[in-house]
Amino acid sequence: MVLMPAEPVFQLKDVTKVYKMGEVDVHALRGITLDILAGEFVVLLGPSGSGKSTLLNIIGGLDTPTSGHVQYRDHDLTAASETELTEYRRHHVGFVFQFYNLIPSLTARENVALVTDIVREPMTPEEALELVDLTPRLDHFPAQLSGGEQQRVAIARAIAKRPEVLLCDEPTGALDLATGIVVLEAIARVNKELGTTTAVITHNSAVADMADRVFSLADGNIVSEHRNATRIEPSALKW
Repeated sequence: MVLMPAEPVFQLKDVTKVYKMGEVDVHALRGITLDILAGEFVVLLGPSGSGKSTLLNIIGGLDTPTSGHVQYRDHDLTAASETELTEYRRHHVGFVFQFYNLIPSLTARENVALVTDIVREPMTPEEALELVDLTPRLDHFPAQLSGGEQQRVAIARAIAKRPEVLLCDEPTGALDLATGIVVLEAIARVNKELGTTTAVITHNSAVADMADRVFSLADGNIVSEHRNATRIEPSALKW
């Protein structure tokens, strides 16, 4: 049997982003060209200020490029209106950030339900929380959860709408090693079991070993692209 190559979910061509800071132009991205394939696990690796968060925000429709072209499937994101970008974010993309952004007065189940109430054909909150191994904590409030558990609630919230794409911005940045590995295991499980195209940005080079491909960024440029022959399980990562 011949395996067909995966289709690109994203295609970026010569993407730049320039911010005006008074009289100064800050070049966050300097002509980024890349693609991300369906079902792929990609790590965007680089130090603070390298442009990786700006790149993730543009892929996720939270920001728009100054120039260049961004394509999602058959949708031209660079030509999309604000309404179209809102629909794109709502129905196609799940976001996980370094800080969990949970509502303190709602339980884990209720925090996830905020998303399932506004999208088509979602998982139940219980299904999403089971995927990240939090079934025993369904009715706990954020203050009753550890940092890693709160981050896993955030992942469950992101995946409950069955997004095609999961975008994670420093998801382990506020966590210790052991807790960070548990969170990475949850992200890897979503990628593997649901086939969700996944991009994780991090400054931690060890995380790169669990990806299919790694793009290293510096000063707004992609300085290298590397494909791992095999993906390392999070529990085997050496930090």
